[in-house]
Amino acid sequence: MLHSTVTPNAKRRAFRAGLASGTIQRFPGAFTPLSAPIIQEKGFEGVYISGAVMSNELGLPDIGLTTLTEVAQRGGQIARNTDLPALIDGDTGFGEPMNVARTVQLLEDAGVAGVHLEDQVNPKRCGHLDGKEVVDEATAVNRIRAAVQARRDPDFVVMARTDIRGVEGLDAAIRRAKALVDAGADAIFAEAMADLSEFAAMRAAVDVPLLANMTEFGKSELFTVAQLQDVGMNMVIFPVSLQRLAMGAIERGLDALAAEGSLHSQVPVMQTRARLYEVVDYAGYAAFDDGVAAFDLRSNRSS
Repeated sequence: MLHSTVTPNAKRRAFRAGLASGTIQRFPGAFTPLSAPIIQEKGFEGVYISGAVMSNELGLPDIGLTTLTEVAQRGGQIARNTDLPALIDGDTGFGEPMNVARTVQLLEDAGVAGVHLEDQVNPKRCGHLDGKEVVDEATAVNRIRAAVQARRDPDFVVMARTDIRGVEGLDAAIRRAKALVDAGADAIFAEAMADLSEFAAMRAAVDVPLLANMTEFGKSELFTVAQLQDVGMNMVIFPVSLQRLAMGAIERGLDALAAEGSLHSQVPVMQTRARLYEVVDYAGYAAFDDGVAAFDLRSNRSS
């Protein structure tokens, strides 16, 4: 009922323990707070909060238009709705090193377990699009140093993302990753790796946890969790997948409504009222306060 009773620090310690466990950590992207407890129920290890998803929810492209306030607010709404650790996309940190420092502290306050910060030029673009620009090494390193210096909870994970693979190639990505680790990054997210051999090369180059991004329609093939674990990845995200599934279902439902004049044909694939009430723990609220209107689903249609 209400928010998770697991403290932010406990979630951060669980995140670090998972990254060190030797078992790859699976973090599907929660595109709404309502999806976070379902991810938890299905047995995944964590929740990812994608910058692209937050932008798309607002009807915006993923080019750095969201603000720190918007991201922190949405991150908090999702993180407090699950006992799992949440990793959030901090884009480029929303400005210069002082802005990066403030970003880290506001995201700590939001209750997420960690943030990744990238080395793109601001305004950024989706990591799987061509034409990206990255900052020089000194600027990238200063962002991570500022983030590490600013955090107050030492268990909060500062992950460095590098997009340089798509600009200058794998060797440059390895060099950049090493520099970011030296700057204090707890983990590395090397974006848009071409194949498993590139993931393996990154694994051989650095000794901190590594994240693999399995986003659909991108530069990387959709490797299985087992394949990624075999080449040494510690974590895998599926950032936009649930939003894509949901939006596909919305379009199919609207097409059916327009063609048939009713959604009768779509009812079998809808989440039922009973299931929704289960996910939001309606019964828990009623048990806590008998002033909450009681409900009885027996008179509702089940199909």
